[in-house]
Amino acid sequence: MPSPRLAGALAPWYRHAARDLPWRRPGFGAWGTLVSEFMLQQTPVSRVIPRLEAWLERWPTPADLAAAAPADAVTQWANLGYPRRALWLHRAAVEIRDRHAGVVPRDVDALLALTGIGDYTARAVAVFAYGDRHPVVDTNTRRVLARAIDGSAHPGAAHRRDLEKMAALLPESAGEAAIVNAAAMELGQTICTARAPRCGECPVRAECAWVAAGSPATPDTRRKQARYEGSDRQARGIVLGALRAADPEPLPAAALLIDWPDRAQRDRAIASLFDDGLIASDGELVSLPR
Repeated sequence: MPSPRLAGALAPWYRHAARDLPWRRPGFGAWGTLVSEFMLQQTPVSRVIPRLEAWLERWPTPADLAAAAPADAVTQWANLGYPRRALWLHRAAVEIRDRHAGVVPRDVDALLALTGIGDYTARAVAVFAYGDRHPVVDTNTRRVLARAIDGSAHPGAAHRRDLEKMAALLPESAGEAAIVNAAAMELGQTICTARAPRCGECPVRAECAWVAAGSPATPDTRRKQARYEGSDRQARGIVLGALRAADPEPLPAAALLIDWPDRAQRDRAIASLFDDGLIASDGELVSLPR
């Protein structure tokens, strides 16, 4: 289990080294926090910030988004990637309006019951928006825990044990626990990075099991993401891009990906967009969902 000295080193480092990010500013609110967490999944901060600001200017409350068409959410999502998240966020906004009187819930179980919200996002909202005490574990935190506690260069597959390790690291004070949660993520994003960790600048170097072991190159057993070029993801993105550009007018289904070299992949990509609810059809015409 982690040494309490880890938390003791993380908190003061974070207080002077943390980046100034919109969702860390006082008064940002639970809705803004929820939207930011949806957007930040597998997407760099630099791409998220302008999209987040535009999103919250257009839809400052869950009820505002719930009143819009799903197509508007998919269009506003633009190039953030994984556009199902836009549709899930829209559905979550409808659920918040209908089940919680338009207020993002505080309870972790209530948050988990919303569309598109998993363990990380639910706890992030409860901790960073409402100040409750829970372990918050994302990919960056898992890498810090793997190195500092397990002595491994890479984390394994996500597991419930990650929450237990982080819980054991947290101070009793809810406010200090939130700082340590944020600090572990910040450390993984800026210092304890996947490919080029800057161990000489790390505030927990003296407590790190991986550094103590000589920073061994342990194997990365996690599943690798497929190459984007020529993938189903790229084909899906081209279809959505064409529909966004045409919205609110539909396009002929036969005109979608007409030059894509692999006909079977073209059909598979379009069928998956239908399955995900990201596109709709009216006979021979296709559009974003209304």
